[in-house]
Amino acid sequence: MSPTKPPSRSFSQRGSQAEGSAAAAAESQNKLIGICGKSCGDALDALGAGAGGLSQDQVERALEEFGPNDISHRRKLGFFGEILERCRNPLVIQLLIICIVSVCMGDLRSATVVGAMLVLSVGLAYFQEHRSGQAVEKLREMVQTQCLVTRDGAECEIPASEIVPGDIVTLQAGAIIPADLRLIAAKDFFVSQSSLTGESMPVEKNSEPAEISGRGVIELPNACFQGSNVLSGSARGVVVNTGLRTQFGSISEKLSGSRVQTSFDRGIAGFTWLMIRFMVVMVSVVFLIVGLTKGNWAEALLFSLSVAVGLTPEMLPMIVAVNLSKGAMAMSKKKVIVKRLNSIQNFGAIDILCTDKTGTLTQDRVILEKHVDVTNRESDDVLRYAYMNSYYQTGLRNLLDRSVLSHSDLDVDRDCRKVDEIPFDFQRKRMSVVVDYESDHVLICKGAVEDIYKACTHYQVDDEIHVMIDLIKSDLLEEYEELSRDGYRVLGIAYREFPQTKQVFSVADECDLILLGYIAFLDPPKESAAKAIASLKHYGVATKILTGDNALVTKKICKDVDLEFGEVISGDQLIGLGEDELGILAENNNVFARLTPSQKESIILALQKRGHVVGYMGDGINDAPSMRVSDVGISVDTAVDVAKESADIILLEKSLMVLEDGIIEGRKVFGNIIKYIRMGASSNFGNMFSVVGGSYFLPFLPMAPIQVLVNNLLYDASQVGIPSDHVDPEYLLTPRKWNIGNIQRFMIQIGPISSIFDYATFFLMLYFFNCILFSAAGTSAADKAYYERLFHTGWFVESILTQTLIVHIIRTRKIPFFQSIASPFLLLTTAVVMSIGAWLPYSPVAHYLGLVPLPGIYWLWILLFLVCYSVLTHFVKVAFHKKHGID
Repeated sequence: MSPTKPPSRSFSQRGSQAEGSAAAAAESQNKLIGICGKSCGDALDALGAGAGGLSQDQVERALEEFGPNDISHRRKLGFFGEILERCRNPLVIQLLIICIVSVCMGDLRSATVVGAMLVLSVGLAYFQEHRSGQAVEKLREMVQTQCLVTRDGAECEIPASEIVPGDIVTLQAGAIIPADLRLIAAKDFFVSQSSLTGESMPVEKNSEPAEISGRGVIELPNACFQGSNVLSGSARGVVVNTGLRTQFGSISEKLSGSRVQTSFDRGIAGFTWLMIRFMVVMVSVVFLIVGLTKGNWAEALLFSLSVAVGLTPEMLPMIVAVNLSKGAMAMSKKKVIVKRLNSIQNFGAIDILCTDKTGTLTQDRVILEKHVDVTNRESDDVLRYAYMNSYYQTGLRNLLDRSVLSHSDLDVDRDCRKVDEIPFDFQRKRMSVVVDYESDHVLICKGAVEDIYKACTHYQVDDEIHVMIDLIKSDLLEEYEELSRDGYRVLGIAYREFPQTKQVFSVADECDLILLGYIAFLDPPKESAAKAIASLKHYGVATKILTGDNALVTKKICKDVDLEFGEVISGDQLIGLGEDELGILAENNNVFARLTPSQKESIILALQKRGHVVGYMGDGINDAPSMRVSDVGISVDTAVDVAKESADIILLEKSLMVLEDGIIEGRKVFGNIIKYIRMGASSNFGNMFSVVGGSYFLPFLPMAPIQVLVNNLLYDASQVGIPSDHVDPEYLLTPRKWNIGNIQRFMIQIGPISSIFDYATFFLMLYFFNCILFSAAGTSAADKAYYERLFHTGWFVESILTQTLIVHIIRTRKIPFFQSIASPFLLLTTAVVMSIGAWLPYSPVAHYLGLVPLPGIYWLWILLFLVCYSVLTHFVKVAFHKKHGID
């Protein structure tokens, strides 16, 4: 029988390298499927192995052909590599270019300032992110374990990395599956595949040839996969695929490429290119105007260079780094490790949180939820008989048995004599124990409900026993089906009494049983899940469940946590959908079940294409690709290593409640970053608009180059306190995304307001303080120099005072100082900078900066300008927010 075809490709377009990897993965899957369809003997022959395992020569040849049993992880960068990686940021590149040009022009003062900002911001970002990353650097590698193999007819223990296809591996409870293998012998063998599929229930495995038609590779009952772990029983298996050819490895290989650009990256890049375009235009215009009107092209070049520095938000890298570092430190106090600093902002920007079910909404453990009779009423007898069955069995106990036995306070006679046991097998799908109980030998049978029914002829309700006719059997099945619809894993409990003279029992005695009831298991939701989902909804974040588990279980959990959903979409429904169809389906539905890892990834990409900022939370290897393509990947400290490596943020507590804290912190970070961007962009736009006009009609430069630089540095220094600033509570209620168009509109509408008062200052200095006499006939050179310096000083002081004060107007949507007050540190930095700006004309350094003392009446005019400027800006700001929103 030919193997089934490999899974269809993801909706997103892949490069040739990815296609090659997909082809290799499909080939490995087909190989495993083909081997699993063969008998044990034929499977060993196909892999060149015998009952005694491989010979040393065969091992060496296999190692040469297939390589070690290692999976790929993302390449770690050294110190210089990480520094260079940060220097690829477009804003950093812009600042580097300005720094280099400044050096070439001999303007070492501006080069030193910009260089210091670069060193500080890049260094701080590296230090913080490197420190956060150290917490996950030494994580245990799941596949680097010792395992027991048979070679040359003898068992030996070797590192998992040395396993090759054809090796025969012995597996016991607690072992990690070291490679993809086909079982050749198994006894009571249960494995957990939750790290691959997200399904928390144990999976039964056997060694019989599998019916491979129409089955996916994960569903093969005689195949085990690397990264899974053995829960109970013992088995032997022959290795089929190792390393990157395994399911585990093929997913991990996808993580070795570069990370996709996130919302934060796109926002910073968009703002940077906006400023670059604006800077190129403005600097060119200023250079031409000054050169043509003043006739001094060297002076025009130096002045335009200072304008370029003034237009560059030098403090942005530092403001961003300090904000993100502050956010990371705040999150660390809430038991959250931030591996990548910019993920803090992305955290606050998400409007959709996609999450796996197992371990995030649920506790990732199986508990006995119900023990009911055939009428679905709670029954202690059912629990008591189930307990005795699990207690007296001699086989290795699985998770379900341990869950039953956790009821240690149950009134059960644990001193009963065990008479016999009928072990579990995969044909009967049930097991029985026989105990000497209340003067009878009682056979207690536990197993799959359908198979228990086959052995039952009667059923019991309370103390009455009734004959199970076909009509009644259908009614009784409804109770079981109702439990299954509620998402429970259900087992049947039946019994039969025998006389004490019978001592030996066999499978043939599992007949004419009395159906007693059912025990139902569930991976229960966390107590905090419902509250957390409601809280996320309050903050404008929709929760979507993307799980590999089945639809019935998923429905049950979603109801328990009050997650609103309509139809549960299965992975089969996604096959063949185009990108647009998938996007609509993903946007309009909240619960997706039976998904493959590539389908989870496709849903996230489809949501991103529709303008959403998407976070993903998971803990298994099946979640790693989804975390990597999401805007912010979230994992937990107990997750598999590949999932941790893909994550941006690692939660030390497996709870959704901490996500609320992260989202709020992210919005605070974004709010403070956007404050600086708005302030800097609008202020610089207004100043340069004034520079262009002043350069055209004034007989001298509107401000000396050194004054432009000092003015810019003082203004930037005033905003050092922004990371400590408060964010209005209303701002935190909705997701915050980058909107470059809104920033541009804000810059255009708010910036010219400062130009109004700049031009008012121009005319004040020209006509009230007689600086216009600079051009009058008979004015001496000394007087001309004085009038020019007086003009420069007047505009320098007005510019630094107005743009620093306006920080308090722009930082909030409310009325500043009355309804919203800045943080003490921001109040201090702005007050200090304004004081320095007012003091400089009278300071010892005034001569070096080209400043002169100002007349006393000047300060009355400036006070009037400050009040009018603040009031006008506030009303324009309020109108802007009403029209364009709070972002």
